[in-house]
Amino acid sequence: MEQKIYSTQLAGRTLTLEFGRYAQQAGGSALVRLGDTVILVCATASDTPREGQDFFPLSCDYEEKLYSVGRIPGGWIRREGRPTEKATLTSRLIDRPLRPLFPKGLRNDVQVVATALSVDTNVPPEIPAMLGASIALGVSEIPFGGPVGAVVIGRINDEFVVNPDDEARNKSDLHLVVAGTGDAVMMVEAGANEVSEQVMLDGIMLAHEEIKKLVEFQKTIIAEIGKPKKEFPLYLTGEDIAAAVKEYAQEKINWVFGTFDRHERQGREDEVGKDVQEHFAEIFPGRSAEIADALYAMKKKVMRARILSEGVRPDGRKLTEVRPIWCEVGLLPRPHGSAIFTRGETQALTVTTLGSMREVQNLDGLTNEETKRYMHHYNFPPYSTGEAGRMRSPGRREIGHGALAERALQPMIPSEDVFPYAIRLVSEVLSSNGSTSQASVCASTLSLMDAGVPIKAPVAGVAMGLIKDADSDQVAVLTDIQGLEDFLGDMDFKVAGTMNGITAIQMDIKIKGIDEPILKQALKQALDGRLHILGKMLETLPEPRAGLSKYAPKITSFMINPDKIREVIGSGGKVINKIIADTGVKIDIEDDGHVFIATSDEAAANKARKIIEAIAKDVQVGDVFIGKAVRVMPFGAFIEFAPGKDGMIHISKLSNERVEKIEDAVKIGDELEVRVSEVDSQGRINLVRNDLVYATGDIVRRPPPRGGDRDHRGGPPRGPRRP
Repeated sequence: MEQKIYSTQLAGRTLTLEFGRYAQQAGGSALVRLGDTVILVCATASDTPREGQDFFPLSCDYEEKLYSVGRIPGGWIRREGRPTEKATLTSRLIDRPLRPLFPKGLRNDVQVVATALSVDTNVPPEIPAMLGASIALGVSEIPFGGPVGAVVIGRINDEFVVNPDDEARNKSDLHLVVAGTGDAVMMVEAGANEVSEQVMLDGIMLAHEEIKKLVEFQKTIIAEIGKPKKEFPLYLTGEDIAAAVKEYAQEKINWVFGTFDRHERQGREDEVGKDVQEHFAEIFPGRSAEIADALYAMKKKVMRARILSEGVRPDGRKLTEVRPIWCEVGLLPRPHGSAIFTRGETQALTVTTLGSMREVQNLDGLTNEETKRYMHHYNFPPYSTGEAGRMRSPGRREIGHGALAERALQPMIPSEDVFPYAIRLVSEVLSSNGSTSQASVCASTLSLMDAGVPIKAPVAGVAMGLIKDADSDQVAVLTDIQGLEDFLGDMDFKVAGTMNGITAIQMDIKIKGIDEPILKQALKQALDGRLHILGKMLETLPEPRAGLSKYAPKITSFMINPDKIREVIGSGGKVINKIIADTGVKIDIEDDGHVFIATSDEAAANKARKIIEAIAKDVQVGDVFIGKAVRVMPFGAFIEFAPGKDGMIHISKLSNERVEKIEDAVKIGDELEVRVSEVDSQGRINLVRNDLVYATGDIVRRPPPRGGDRDHRGGPPRGPRRP
């Protein structure tokens, strides 16, 4: 294909899509340019379905290349390794709005790979990557119900900003990512500083107006250069099986949903499933997967009909009712903070660990962010769903849920000036039946408060669901969805926030988009649910504890002259490492002169502080120190009064009496109280013993001995005075 270049405007920048010159063997490819950010996106499908696959095998991979920002990777091998958390989250952003738009029953592998070739931090690569994925699929032979558009919305001084740059993002109280088709919103991801539901809704709808323009731009391109769509086999339930299973099992499925007890319902479900498979095994040999799909469709239809027509949920709750809640704090004696949050059969334990600022996480990615002080990790072990399985390192789901909880709490974490600690939260899901990410938000708030972290306000989260009838306009929005309602429903809409506003949102849907009225209703119900949950949490612990755990490090912070940092650290870290070894504390020094000392021993902290302040202090005549003799010469001794800093005391200034031999007055290792008598033009420090009887200024005066006068420095007699 000959090279084709198309351009449009996006938030004041030129968006350019290039085709036909790069990666031509991929099913569809596009080079996306937005500012100096350049992303290559390729979409490819396998020729044949994956054997034995019972779901659609879509994989979306975002590849960070450090050469895109002019950096060489760290580590021994100096090349990119496993994806960073940011790369994993971007892969999820690409995947989520695309997945619902593929034909039902598709079993061919579809892979979308977005590679960051050049990145300008003013133009984050997520949006170009999402747009590139949509257009690469659109021009390929792969069947796809797009195109999809995506934008970021910020807000500064109550005004929305589309695709804000670095400076604007730093000032914004909202970071809202929205993706959708020309008809409806498909995906929402947001972090915010307590914005209202109306502000969030207005931001989403503004984003959708921008998305419509991007969708029309892509449709023009697809119409001109798009390949004909290939006919892939679709694995759908045969009409013969669907009719036969419905006739045989309809009453059985109604019986399955005749109980509100989850475990009894699962038992009935297993019993019916086994019975139906055995009944049709000989009638439809080799078609057990279709039989299972027919049963799944019947269960989905029965559950949804009961909710829409009767307002009855699988566990008997009303549409807006939150499951029973109980909480517990301080259950673990040694960690710095701990809390359990239980909502129905969903239960999360969060443990808080406080550390010194040297324990912040170092980041090696494409953004300007180099460290992260607050970290939130989420674990989902197999036992949480009553299963036995492999214990693996965190996958995309765990990383995504941890990031959502982190984003929800981030605005409420006290600043470093107020609370100079690195903070790590770990949420362990102990039991799962819907919205464990929001349970971890609630448990984390209580755990932080139990640890004595002075958070600005408590945060709670709740997940909303949706049942929408495809043949009518009938809709039911569900508060606090459980696992079955998520599995058989149309939407998972998580909202977290304080009593004053929203701090995080994540929305995924399984249908082809939702409109403004549904979003408005979901946000309203989420507010009511969130306030109810916050009330239950605050009954357990109404405010952060007044003090930290006795096992938590106590951090002392103070300022020194930044010009003195080099002296405190010393050559190769020699000075600061000696202070750490002598006191047993942890020390962090920032470029602006902030010093943080972490230890549970107050005396050790005070000792370390005095040493550092002595090193950083501009020495003045008259300053008094206790120092140690580190070198002795015939004419005097060198006294170290701070690590790496010493002065010389002359032999004549060691005693009120004449000192014939230096070793008679001082030996290496002796401690002396000395006073600064002079700082010369070269910065050399002269000292005098502070406990001499006649020590004044820089001269030691003694009463003249019998038999003649002597020089004040201990020299020979001056001779007889003239009359």
